[in-house]
Amino acid sequence: MTTDLLDPPTGTTARPTEATPPGPPELVIRPKSGWGLIDLWELWRYRELLFFLAWRDVKIRYKQTVLGLGWAVLQPALLMVAFVGFLSRYANLSSGNTPYALFVLCGLVPWTFFTTAVTAAANSVLSSERLITKVYFPRLAIPFAAAGAAVVDFGVALVMLAGVVAFYGQPVGPQVLLAPVFMGLILLTAVGLGTLLSAAVVAYRDFKYVIPFIVTLGLFATPSIYALVSFDTGPAWGWANPMTALTQGFRASVLGGPIPWPAIAVSSAAAIGLFLIGCLYFHKVEDDFADII
Repeated sequence: MTTDLLDPPTGTTARPTEATPPGPPELVIRPKSGWGLIDLWELWRYRELLFFLAWRDVKIRYKQTVLGLGWAVLQPALLMVAFVGFLSRYANLSSGNTPYALFVLCGLVPWTFFTTAVTAAANSVLSSERLITKVYFPRLAIPFAAAGAAVVDFGVALVMLAGVVAFYGQPVGPQVLLAPVFMGLILLTAVGLGTLLSAAVVAYRDFKYVIPFIVTLGLFATPSIYALVSFDTGPAWGWANPMTALTQGFRASVLGGPIPWPAIAVSSAAAIGLFLIGCLYFHKVEDDFADII
């Protein structure tokens, strides 16, 4: 004989119930304010998003174009033709024992890479308005991915540079292995400056018109089309501009010649400092992006 369990207040039969399975863990997103540290761990968690954003930028850049990636070759090549055709004839610029065309191309390839990365990163946040206002992800992924997309252009331009070096029969020594180091420092400088400008462009739209001026001025302030004789006897901006030593170092690693290590050390410190300043300022103002973009 069985007896029912009665609920005293209601008089209903109480039946044992199954345990409710636990739900997914609750994720609480809290805004960070102030000059906080860079959350590299969060960026690493979203590394797949970073890759796909960079790949999206590459596809958008060459969508519905006839030459596609060929523009990555034409940009430095056409600039080289222009400078060789005019400056070598009328300005009488010296390139030592190296053919002037090859000398200029070794300076324009890293400079074009730098300007492409800075320009893309600086305008990336403003052009990602719909993405920023609808979904959460680390905002630093946007300028990082935009600058990283320029690496594809640089890889194509490197193939052209290797072909020109072989065409002129220029000997390449073991110090060419240092070229990736200089390019990494140039990318770090571009990411830092591009990230800083991307946050400034959102807050102050005037910076959008300053970027082309910075790029044009930087071309002549960087020894990409001429040789800087010495950092000791040269102009003061040779030390102030980190791209000066990095461009010199890249050219020396490809064509041979002395590498200005003291200036490289200063430029490396400047690149790291610019990267940290750009990321910290971006982190400080990113909470307001969705409201003012």
